[in-house]
Amino acid sequence: MTSPNTTNNTPEASTTETTTKATSSQSRARRKLLAALIAIIIVAAGAIGYSVVKSRKAAGTRVITVGLVGDSDEQIWKTVQQVLDSRNAGITIETKSFQDGIYANRAQADGELDLTAFQHYAFLQQEIDDNGYDLTPIADTYICPLNLYSDKYTSVSDFKAGDKIAIPNNATNTGRALKVLDAAGLIKLNDNTKANPTVDDIASNPSGVEIVLNDAASIVNLLPDYAGGITNANFIVDAGKKVSDAVFAVNPDPSDASLKPYVNIIVAQTSKKDDSAYQQVVDAYHTKEVADVISTNYDGTYVPAFSY
Repeated sequence: MTSPNTTNNTPEASTTETTTKATSSQSRARRKLLAALIAIIIVAAGAIGYSVVKSRKAAGTRVITVGLVGDSDEQIWKTVQQVLDSRNAGITIETKSFQDGIYANRAQADGELDLTAFQHYAFLQQEIDDNGYDLTPIADTYICPLNLYSDKYTSVSDFKAGDKIAIPNNATNTGRALKVLDAAGLIKLNDNTKANPTVDDIASNPSGVEIVLNDAASIVNLLPDYAGGITNANFIVDAGKKVSDAVFAVNPDPSDASLKPYVNIIVAQTSKKDDSAYQQVVDAYHTKEVADVISTNYDGTYVPAFSY
């Protein structure tokens, strides 16, 4: 009897081993051939893509790079491109996404971007004050509501002394959030018309809530542990919630002068602000097609802030 661990050296075993080696060799050969074909396809695709861009440029198409934060605005800019194409504008929009607006502004200041479209007037002004950027807004886009949300309460009157409320820690949205708390009656500011109030501008705190500054994107994740939080509507929607879930909301009316600092904008380098191609981009943005996309596709995250 042959032991189970002993190699069988019979002729049948040798034949099987030879067949197995041959099959393995064929398999390796097929894998190499498949890899080679994939490489050829990738190279060909790259060459085709390059040829298309090159031919569009040769035909007079101008590529304009637009810096965004995240990718939530991609549908808006696809619609802008469709409008430009329908007008035979000869302009191709190329969007570049950044994780933080600070980096996008730096890239634009360094000439790496033609336009940016992610920030409101107050944020841009803060960036200019801090860094000396020579950047200028050339068009309004939309306003993004900043509301008070809670997983614990359904009304502002439910908040009590000692409750923690998280608000954004960047200067412009800190001030805006404090104005929301002031409007809700939870705190009282010395001057609620000040551009960027800070916690030092709180005159009184009749509700006794504790205000905690946090990164705006992380606030929605704190709602299970905090009594409430104020953050940008896009973060709320990205987390699977609705803008209408807010326990207190400030009407995002773009015509309200007090909200003007929080209207989002398209920004150019000051020296190029009058570029005719940029104006064509603005004109394409300020259309009913784009307004409809903003109004219907974003569940209240954005409210158009332009006439068309």
